[in-house]
Amino acid sequence: MTQANLDINTCIVGGGPAGMLLGLLLARAGVDVLVLEKHADFLRDFRGDIVHSSTLMVLREMGLLDTFLSLPHQKLTELGGDIGKVHVKLADFSHLSVPFIVVMPQWDFLNFLAAEAKKYPNFHLRMSTEAITLIQENNKIVGVVAKHMEQTISIRSQLVVGADGRHSTVRAQADLPVIDFGAPIDVFWFRLSRDPSATEDTLGRIVPGKMMVTINRGDYWQCGYIIPKGGADVLQEQGLAAFREAIAAVAPSLGDKLNVLQDWEQIKLLTVKVDFLMHWFRPGLLCIGDAAHAMSPVGGVGINLAIQDAVATANLLAIPLRTRKLTTADLAKVQHRREWPVRMIQKLQIFLHKRVLSNVLSQTDTMEMQVPLPVRWLNRYRFLRRIPARLIAMGFRPEHVTIHNNHGVSSES
Repeated sequence: MTQANLDINTCIVGGGPAGMLLGLLLARAGVDVLVLEKHADFLRDFRGDIVHSSTLMVLREMGLLDTFLSLPHQKLTELGGDIGKVHVKLADFSHLSVPFIVVMPQWDFLNFLAAEAKKYPNFHLRMSTEAITLIQENNKIVGVVAKHMEQTISIRSQLVVGADGRHSTVRAQADLPVIDFGAPIDVFWFRLSRDPSATEDTLGRIVPGKMMVTINRGDYWQCGYIIPKGGADVLQEQGLAAFREAIAAVAPSLGDKLNVLQDWEQIKLLTVKVDFLMHWFRPGLLCIGDAAHAMSPVGGVGINLAIQDAVATANLLAIPLRTRKLTTADLAKVQHRREWPVRMIQKLQIFLHKRVLSNVLSQTDTMEMQVPLPVRWLNRYRFLRRIPARLIAMGFRPEHVTIHNNHGVSSES
C-alpha cells in the first residue's frame, strides 16, 4: 500500500449532481477544487434522471443550456397519470421561464458537468477514489483520507464538502445529528421496452393496492413499482410471475413487455428515506444534497434540491474560500439559506406519504378506485395545474447563479 499527500483549497466528496455542479461553479470562481468519486464511472442504473426547470435555469445562467440540450433527451411539458381507468393531467410547465423538464440518463448529465469543469485548470476529478476517514485537528475538519486502488491519499483542505448521498461516509464520520422522519414505502426500479414512436407518456399509474411510475426514456420505460416499507422480501418470496401479474394489473398496456423480467437481478430496490441533519456543518465541513437531507422519490425532486444546495453553496462560499477567510459562520449561512425550502418539500412529501401512498397501498383490489376531488379540479382546470408544476419544477426559493466566472473560459452566449 503506497501513500500520497495532497493539498487543495476545497475537497468535495461525491461526484453526483450536487458535487459535480459545485465543483464546476467553484472552479469557475477561481477556487482550487478536488472532487472524489468512489466509482470508476458514472454508469449506474436507476438514479434520478429528471432535470428540472430550476436546474435548466441554472445552466442557462452559466451559458451552458444550449450545449446541454444538444445531448439526447426527452422533454416533458406536462405530467399526467392513470387513476383506475381515468387518465388525468396533473401538472403543466408551459408557463415557466424554462417551460419543460428534461429526462436524461444521469450519467450523461454528470459526464456533461465533468467535461465542462475540466476546462478549468483548478478543477480536479479523481475517479475510483473513496473517502475513508476525516482528518480532524483541534475539533476542526482539515481534510480527508481517501483510498485509490492500493494507494492511500491524505488530502488537506480548507473545506470538506459531503455530497456523497443518503449513505454519506462524511456525514457518518462527522457524527452529525439526524432527524429521521421515516417513510412508508420502498420502490422496485426496472426497465421495460418502449416503442419510440408511441405517443403515450403516462407518468403515474394507480389502482387499488398498487402504484407505479413510468418515465419515458425514448426506447424504454424506467419503471418504479411502489411497495409498502419492508415489503420486498414478501414480493420476492411470491416469485417473479406474481410480480409480473401485479405490474400488469396496474399498467395493462405494459403486459406484453413483462416477459423480459426473468431475474430479480434486473430489479433494483430503493430503500426510501426521508431525513434531515440538525446541523449541516462543523468547522471545516459542510454537507449538502442527500447527505444533508435524504428525500423521498415522490415528485422526483431530490436532484433539484441537491443542485439548488450546490448553487447556494457556491454563491455564499466562493469568495471566502478563494480568499482563504472561510468561517463556520459562512457555513451556517448555507444551511440558513437552504433549510426552509428543503423542509417545505419534505413536509409535502410526508403529507403525500400518509394521505395518498399509504391509503392506496392499503386498499384491496375489490375496492372501486375513485379520483380525488383535488385531482378532478387539476384535470378540469388547466390554470390550476401550474401549482404542482411550479412545486415540482422550481421548488421553493429557487437559486440563481450570482458568482462570476473568474477564469474567462468561454461559454455560449
